[in-house]
Amino acid sequence: MTEHSPGSLASTEQLLLLARAYHRAAETLLGNRRKGDPISLAPFRLAAIHAMELYLNALLRNEGLDHKKVRGLQHDLASRTKLAQEAGLVLRKRTAEHLQDLAKNREYLVSRYDPDLTLATRHVNRLVATLNELHLKANERITKSKPAPAANPKVA
Repeated sequence: MTEHSPGSLASTEQLLLLARAYHRAAETLLGNRRKGDPISLAPFRLAAIHAMELYLNALLRNEGLDHKKVRGLQHDLASRTKLAQEAGLVLRKRTAEHLQDLAKNREYLVSRYDPDLTLATRHVNRLVATLNELHLKANERITKSKPAPAANPKVA
């Protein structure tokens, strides 16, 4: 019996649904932040970054990239973004740069473990903008690539 790693059998559509679920969770968590308390943004940041990763995973899998290759990227948003762009994903310059910065600054780890998130409060709007753009682009590309359902033939 072959043992599968978590997510290895997930379809592109399932990954997209999971990304949307984390996206909604991030929005809820952002609404629950406490003014003047940067640590209260950490759950939002983690959920938002994870949703971004999942949107990119869905795009990469939609382009035929093997789940092992995607998993091998770990939490590297820069590599995911580069591969998605090579496959035809077009992002705004600021969004692409932000994804590179998130990877370079290891934001995934910072949001999980570093209680000193005072700088993070300045970048909330950029995080929301990047998340929303990935949501739109992933939905657009994946929906376009799905074959249209066959029309019902008219019965004579």
